[in-house]
Order: sequence, then C-alpha cells, then structure tokens
Amino acid sequence: QVQLVESGGGLVQAGGSLRLSCAASGRSFSSAAMGWFRQAPGKEREFVAAISRSGGNTAYSDSVKGRFTISRDYAKNTVYLQMNSLKPEDTAVYYCAATFTVGFSRVIVNPDGMDYWGKGTLVTVSS
Repeated sequence: QVQLVESGGGLVQAGGSLRLSCAASGRSFSSAAMGWFRQAPGKEREFVAAISRSGGNTAYSDSVKGRFTISRDYAKNTVYLQMNSLKPEDTAVYYCAATFTVGFSRVIVNPDGMDYWGKGTLVTVSS
C-alpha cells in the first residue's frame, strides 16, 4: 500500500515562500516518478512540477517556472516543492502524486499518468 503524506501548507503573504514536503511509504521510493499538482476552488486539477525517478529530470508549468523548485531526498523518501515569490493565484490545494510504471528518466506531467495521490495540503496566498 503506497502512502503519500503532504505537509507544509499554510497562509503566506504575496511574495513569501513555503516549502511543501511529501513523505512516501509502502514501495521503493527510488522506483517512483513524482509530481506536484494543484487544484484551486472551481478549477480542474493542474500540473505544477515533476521529477523523474533518477532525480535528474524535472519539469514545471509555465505559471511556476522560475519560482518553484522540485527536489527529492532518497534517504528520507521525501519529495519537496520549494515555492518562492508566491502570488495570490497560487492559492490551491497542492497534491503529491507518484507512479511506478515509468522509465528511469521520464517525467509525468499529466495527472492521468499518476497512480497514487496524497490527500493534499492547502496553500493560501494573501494579497
């Protein structure tokens, strides 16, 4: 049973920073490509950032490129999302996701390509 548990969300002023964490358990972390997605009220879930099994490849949505950084720590079975220069439009529930059916260097940006999801953590950015 794969479990993904997000943490680190909260309320922050525009221009501030937050770091989200996603702790994974239940299967070999190094075998999973990981990603962050978000869903704002009344909107569909959208891609934010992804990282390959190898950790060597990453991808970002245009809306967060240059402000957010995804990384992973294999010793801690954790993936992070460092969010800087936050904007009110970044307000959303942020979800961590994983898939184990992917090549070593691939990143997955389509939520349909993910097999496991956390319950989400709320990020609210005030103006």
